[in-house]
Amino acid sequence: MSNIALLGKKIGMTREFYKTGQSVPVTVLKMEKARVIQVIEENKRGYKAIQLGYGKIKNSKLTKAMKGYFAKKNTEAKKKLKEFRVENIENYKEGNEFGLEIFKDIKFVDTRSKTIGKGFAGAMKRYNFSGLRATHGVSVSHRSHGSTGQRQDPGKVFKGKKMAGHMGDKLRTMQNIEIIKTDLENELLYLKGSIPGPKNTEIMVKKSVKNINKLTIDEKIKIAEQAKKIPDKKKK
Repeated sequence: MSNIALLGKKIGMTREFYKTGQSVPVTVLKMEKARVIQVIEENKRGYKAIQLGYGKIKNSKLTKAMKGYFAKKNTEAKKKLKEFRVENIENYKEGNEFGLEIFKDIKFVDTRSKTIGKGFAGAMKRYNFSGLRATHGVSVSHRSHGSTGQRQDPGKVFKGKKMAGHMGDKLRTMQNIEIIKTDLENELLYLKGSIPGPKNTEIMVKKSVKNINKLTIDEKIKIAEQAKKIPDKKKK
């Protein structure tokens, strides 16, 4: 289950209060259930994996090939299909559904989403350049990015040069984000801090790849309370 990811929609941000009075900013995600569409066997493809389907879509928006595919699998049409490699395919069957319960014993997750698009931006805004000098001979090029190429050798602008262009609207992964709480009834996931992307953006959530020994906020509060109960040693 650890390799499986769920898709969710970013609702917005709020904050959670703890009994200590601590306020923690949280991002609220509305999660969708994932359905197993296909179980991929090693003898057919060379690897073990499962194909999951997310979201609803009208049949009128499907291609003829996809209509036939979902009819063959005897399942309702899904908006997105994603494949995940797993060690044991015996744990999964076509038609099984997974929701927020897969994050029951997980403290930290990784998210992947698209950042807010900013449109066309100059080099100073896009890459935090300082620009040229405000005086001393600099004429009408104060916010430029400086030299772009060379002279005769090699006489070209290298690919990947930081210049003005489309800013934002890029896929970004955030690692080790703490799960503050889960609401199974309303399928809501509360994650600590901010997550890239505007409201209603699609966010993929899965168990954190890195093994970290970081303490959660609840664990820190418990340790602090236990420390208060231990009486201080009397000064000699």
